[in-house]
Amino acid sequence: MKHLFSIIVIAALLMACGNQLPTSFSESKSLPSIYPDYIGVTIPVNITPLTFQMETASEEMAVRFSCGNDELICSGAKVQPDPDDWKQLVKAAQGKTIKVEVYKRNNGQWTRFKPFDIHVSSDSIDSYISYRLIAPSYVTYDDLTINQRCLENYDESVVYDNLLCTEGSNGQCINCHNYQQWNPDRMQFHARQHMGGTIVAYDGQLKKVNMKTDSILSAGVYPTWHPWLKLIVYSTNLTHQTFHTVNPNKIEVFDTQSDLIAYDVERNEVTNIERSSDELEVFPHWAPDGRTLYFCSAHFEYKDTIDQGLEFMSRAEEVKYNIYKKSFDPDTRQFGPRELVFDAVAMDKSATLPRVSPDGRFLMFALAEYGVFHIWHRDADLWMLDLTQGNEARPMSELNSKDVESYHSWSSNGRWVVFSTRRYDGNFTRPFFAHIDKDGHGSKPFELPQANPDYHRQFMRSYNIPEFMRGPVTIAPQTFADVLKGEGEPVKYVSGLRPSGK
Repeated sequence: MKHLFSIIVIAALLMACGNQLPTSFSESKSLPSIYPDYIGVTIPVNITPLTFQMETASEEMAVRFSCGNDELICSGAKVQPDPDDWKQLVKAAQGKTIKVEVYKRNNGQWTRFKPFDIHVSSDSIDSYISYRLIAPSYVTYDDLTINQRCLENYDESVVYDNLLCTEGSNGQCINCHNYQQWNPDRMQFHARQHMGGTIVAYDGQLKKVNMKTDSILSAGVYPTWHPWLKLIVYSTNLTHQTFHTVNPNKIEVFDTQSDLIAYDVERNEVTNIERSSDELEVFPHWAPDGRTLYFCSAHFEYKDTIDQGLEFMSRAEEVKYNIYKKSFDPDTRQFGPRELVFDAVAMDKSATLPRVSPDGRFLMFALAEYGVFHIWHRDADLWMLDLTQGNEARPMSELNSKDVESYHSWSSNGRWVVFSTRRYDGNFTRPFFAHIDKDGHGSKPFELPQANPDYHRQFMRSYNIPEFMRGPVTIAPQTFADVLKGEGEPVKYVSGLRPSGK
């Protein structure tokens, strides 16, 4: 008869950094149940220490991380490796694996669990990400921030806080931060409502833009910077939201109208590039070659004379988006006609958020049953399309969970993605990372490491639109606020973009 536990006695007492492993313990054939789940993940060589704790009751933990002759031993109620010791270990384990042995003590008795591996990729990750922190209900926008977090340590700081421009009941909403080529010195974000406008920062120059004109549907909403031109393409959207009473998706966010516009940052000029009464264009994204613009579009024709919002809500599940592209000539700044890239409608699905890898080979997108705002659709999954293999697409089953996956972005070297997921509780989005190999396959995702492993289970905010950055934004939040308190520079509408130098 096989027994689950057996007693093992260790002759020597192992020590490192003042921590000890137990000398007597029961041996379990099971993997430890830990949070966050870092079992079998692949991590970048420059990631901050992974901290975790037992999911089951324990009085104390002891853990040995080892790779060859290098080891790191931690003990305590939670596993929180010393940053310097961790850095030394992962450097030694680059391109290899770290073996992790977990012990826990209950009622004075120690148990050693089946060891697991953490794979250390030689591919580094960008040093920073930024995201918006928001209450999960999307009911209030009184307290919003855009934050940035260093991935090589636990440092987090505020890029901008909307309370800096809030006056009594006059609140402000901030969203849609975006960078040119992961460059924190070339960025933009929107402020809505009180003192609203679009903030554009470019190599030390900072301005507030008033993009509202009678010739476009709305001010810019979802942005994408051209890889090298001072040019941003936006969708313009008339956005609404409604709340479900029994639907597990809880909230429906939708556009009754939407178009695409291009904004010349230097000339402060704007023009329409996709504008059709029966097409809903959204989520533009430049390919790295600067010659192709991807976007999503849904065909929708209003049938009744009732309020458009009411009709759209009643027919929301009919709205399904395909992925398209337009050619672009950087010299003449002329766009070509739309071309179908991925026919989600043929699958009776809706595809949103196309994001192309830096090498131009892969396009990652979110797919759900219907609609545009997949971050509230529990069936939303990430898919990968190989642009070099006849646009063949597949679900990223290695990344997806039973809940939401959405809002993803590529690292600058194309070897990592970050995405938002509600896989833990269905309510709060958290950023997860995964390594992407040369064939477009992902590793098991891991959660953004925190100094306290239980941090995210106590944090009552959702992470929205995680974006990689090559470094931190250095403009102070108050500087952004000072610019927002001034008048926005009005844009000029033109019938078409002018070539460079003309």
